[in-house]
Amino acid sequence: MTTSAPEVRLRAGDPAPDFTLPDTHGTPVHLADLRGEPVLLVFFPFAFSGICTGELCELRDNIEDFEAAGVRLLAVSTDPVFTLKAWHEQEGFGFDLLSDFWPHGAVADAYGVFDPTSGHALRGTFLVDADGIVRWSVVNPRGQRRDLEAYREALAEI
Repeated sequence: MTTSAPEVRLRAGDPAPDFTLPDTHGTPVHLADLRGEPVLLVFFPFAFSGICTGELCELRDNIEDFEAAGVRLLAVSTDPVFTLKAWHEQEGFGFDLLSDFWPHGAVADAYGVFDPTSGHALRGTFLVDADGIVRWSVVNPRGQRRDLEAYREALAEI
C-alpha cells in the first residue's frame, strides 16, 4: 500500500476557519481572539504516539524560532482534554494543546484534515497571519513526520 499526501482544502490566501476549543485546563481558546498575531496550527493524530511525540517535542525544543517570529503555536488533536493535559505535563510543552474531541473532529474537518474512518486528525499544519488568512499549509501522509526546516522557511515569509 502506498501512502500519498491528502488533498489540501485550505490554501494560501483562504480565510482560516474560526473555532473555539478547550486547552489542557478546559479554558476556551478562540482563534478570532488571537487576531493581531500570527498563529501556527499543528494538527496531530494522537497524544503519546511515537511520531506525534517526536514532532511536538521538536517544536518544544525550538520554540524560540516561533517566539522570535511572533507566532503563537497551537497544537490540535481529537484527544480528550484529560489525555492532552497528562501528555502536556509529561512532556513540558511550552505551547497550548487544544482538544477537538467534541463535536468530534469538527475543527480538523473544517481545515480538511479529519479522517472520519479512523476518527483522528491528519498531520496538517496551517500558518495563519495576523488577519486570519492562511499563508502556508502542509498535510503529510500517514506516518510521515513534518520537517522543522519547512516551518522555519514559512516563518521567514511572515
